[in-house]
Amino acid sequence: MSHDGPTLPPVRLSPDAELARAALATPLLTRAVRLARWAGPETRVGAGGELAEEQLPAAAAVLGLDTDTDGDGPAYASEAWRIAVDAGLIEVTDPEDADGTEDSGAGPDDASWGTAGPGENLGLLTGGSPRDVLAVWLEALEAVHADAIAPLLDDLADVIGEDGEIDYARLDWDPDAEADFLDGVLGNLYLLTVSDKGAADEPVPLPALAASMIVPDDMGEPTNDVLEQVSDAMMRLDDQFRLLEPIGLVEYQPVDEALMGEDDGESGPLVDEDVSRYGLVRLTPLGLYGVRARMLEAGVDAPAVGELADKGADVLLDGLAHYPERAARAETEQWLARRGSAVAAQELLAAARGADEGAPLRRLRCQQALALVDADAEPEVRAVLDDRELGGLARVWLAERGAADVPAPPEALIFWLAVDTLAAQLDAEGESAELCALIEGLTGQHSGFFDAAWRVDHPATGDVLEAMGRLHPDKHAAKAARKAAFRARSRASSSSAAAVRD
Repeated sequence: MSHDGPTLPPVRLSPDAELARAALATPLLTRAVRLARWAGPETRVGAGGELAEEQLPAAAAVLGLDTDTDGDGPAYASEAWRIAVDAGLIEVTDPEDADGTEDSGAGPDDASWGTAGPGENLGLLTGGSPRDVLAVWLEALEAVHADAIAPLLDDLADVIGEDGEIDYARLDWDPDAEADFLDGVLGNLYLLTVSDKGAADEPVPLPALAASMIVPDDMGEPTNDVLEQVSDAMMRLDDQFRLLEPIGLVEYQPVDEALMGEDDGESGPLVDEDVSRYGLVRLTPLGLYGVRARMLEAGVDAPAVGELADKGADVLLDGLAHYPERAARAETEQWLARRGSAVAAQELLAAARGADEGAPLRRLRCQQALALVDADAEPEVRAVLDDRELGGLARVWLAERGAADVPAPPEALIFWLAVDTLAAQLDAEGESAELCALIEGLTGQHSGFFDAAWRVDHPATGDVLEAMGRLHPDKHAAKAARKAAFRARSRASSSSAAAVRD
């Protein structure tokens, strides 16, 4: 039994308005907006849209950076300008379109310079919807991502050609590989954040993230070569996260610069108290939104809680099939909020019917969803008490609410429900420890379980009994389960042959 569930667990995103406010408050977008409002006819830009070097001090002053006390002011201004241009906050006039006339504000010596002014997207940040704001922020994020994977030019002398320009052919740089690596790291960080078993509120040590991309899963003790690759990856990620933090993608505690020296006075393997010195990172709520948006653009199935709220009950139950518990409950609560109790119960019960392979798990999810429905739905639930497929979950719902006059299930229904429940658990979690405990409990409660179970007219009877034969801790019971599975399959084959003859 298998189900093609989503690639990733569903993420619980913050409301759009909250994310938009966070985007507007990010340091880099704030700087880009300030420069976009400052840009005007006197602003000079080069062929690539870059701000003229002599105007960088003025741009830094607009950002409140004193170039006399902050030597990085012009660099921050240059970065913010590039982001503003790439995000459509600034519109650049190509130098070839500048005519050098008085109307353009350019003098005779300015013929090689273009001009700039506020771009169309600047208005979206003040007058647009939260989704408009987030769309602009995503464009800015793409620009920062491109900067993060750009080659490191530590020694320009080695890559400058005879014409004085950078010769990219001399660089040991594969842009696709760099992008894939960074996206892989962000994907792992996303998975740790959204997983029920992940440490969503805890920062992730940078060595662990780097190792997740370098060290093979089946490797025992990493070799020195692999450890060196992890170390190199850590330092590259340190540079990249420093760039990604100002756009609001991550919260990042950088690598302690004292560790980068040749001798920091420490040796030996890392211990717990040292981990924070090697960098700690976590995605922000805005970062979750951004990474998911990039995943969706790349064709990755990355669901979000709330996407099923306006869908039918059949889509809901199929969608919840392999959701983690917390996400499934949150999705169900949003779905129920749009419907009255009676209508919700009717829709859920109707969608839970079926003899297909996914039906047992749908019924399990239906039972879990009905647990959140109030007592107003009692008439709708009582209406299916005599239904073999739904009567069991109806009895559970009524009993949990202390309802009177709940009929005991007939023995045949008890065994049918046992097979259906085990089939659902197999589909949901595979051959887990929880399933083993459930199997042992069922067979312990019902003497002669296998003598009756193989006769159950359920499509999954053979598969369930076969799994019980593999998982039951008692050898005699396991043998009885395998024998029952053989008899169930023989019975099913005989029934099929008879149906063909008829």
